[in-house]
Amino acid sequence: MRKEQITDKEAICTLIIFIMGSTLILGVGGEAKNDAWIAGILGIVMAIPIILVYSRILSLFPGKDLYEILSITLGKILGKVIAVLYIWYAFHLGALVIRNFGEFVNIVAMPETPIFVPMICLGLVGIIAVRSGVEVIGRLSAYMLPAILFIIAVVQILVIPRFDPSHIKPILANGLGPVLKGGFSLFSFPFAETVLFIGVFFSLKTKKSSYKVYFFATIFAGAIIVFITLRNIAVLGGLLGNLHFPSHVAVSRISIGEFLQRIEVAVAIVFVFGVFIKSSVCLFVACKGIGRLFNLNDYRTIVIQTGLLMIYFSYTVYDSAMEMRYWAFKVYAYYAFPFQVIIPILLLVAAEIKVRKRKISIAAGRE
Repeated sequence: MRKEQITDKEAICTLIIFIMGSTLILGVGGEAKNDAWIAGILGIVMAIPIILVYSRILSLFPGKDLYEILSITLGKILGKVIAVLYIWYAFHLGALVIRNFGEFVNIVAMPETPIFVPMICLGLVGIIAVRSGVEVIGRLSAYMLPAILFIIAVVQILVIPRFDPSHIKPILANGLGPVLKGGFSLFSFPFAETVLFIGVFFSLKTKKSSYKVYFFATIFAGAIIVFITLRNIAVLGGLLGNLHFPSHVAVSRISIGEFLQRIEVAVAIVFVFGVFIKSSVCLFVACKGIGRLFNLNDYRTIVIQTGLLMIYFSYTVYDSAMEMRYWAFKVYAYYAFPFQVIIPILLLVAAEIKVRKRKISIAAGRE
């Protein structure tokens, strides 16, 4: 099988869109209310150490993906056990993202259409993208990111007349507790979800590329999330924490005369492409892991089956939009913590020991 390669630019664009993904539409830091923007900044600060862990793991094993690194570092048996856990995490996260999309379309645009219809449409497009390879996903991201940023910038400007600065005050009225909870929630969703890119960035150009890609994408996407959160607070005020899709509601209030209305369609376009890239990356990592686990020659042979299972699971994973938000903001951070923090740190420690032992044995052999 030909080795897939993506440039640093494509990797950065893919990671930025992945981070923004469903975050822009679901909102962040609901616990912090009008201090959600501070929680956003805190989430970025909390994310920096862990992305350095991910980058270091990739730099120690250039050209190797997550599952190869697990096998090399932890051995075949334990490596396969942890690989199964990450396959499940990627599969589960992809299903959650597809369900987010389905709920959004069902509530906002097509309430009489069965929720399964938009979900299967998104899932099928994701299957096609993953079968085409990570290179295609990278190129699509590089082409679409400028358009996404343009739409976001225009919407930010048009919504300025609806700003009410008094909504942002008082700052830290409820103390640091809600802000810390909101920051931890944002750290987990979406920043630490980028742990899956250890299974994607196996073909970056140089050994140090992972540091640049992770750091730049995290800071850039984080800044956009903070600015959009500030916008939502300034427009919606106390309503922010009570809405399923705060960004959509905030933008729907844009109205310039009689000729510029219903601009929230532009936000929907950004959201659709974001969840498409995010679910595709999740499906890619899950299929790559299954391929490694069963020693398949090409992961593409199982993309259709895995993708269809992911779509079906997304249909059954929640009973309602309220349950979706409860899981996303109350439960998910604790569920994902072992995948995002504990296992990567233990993996890095094991990898550092392995690499140092190898260097010592090579040095001893030369002597």
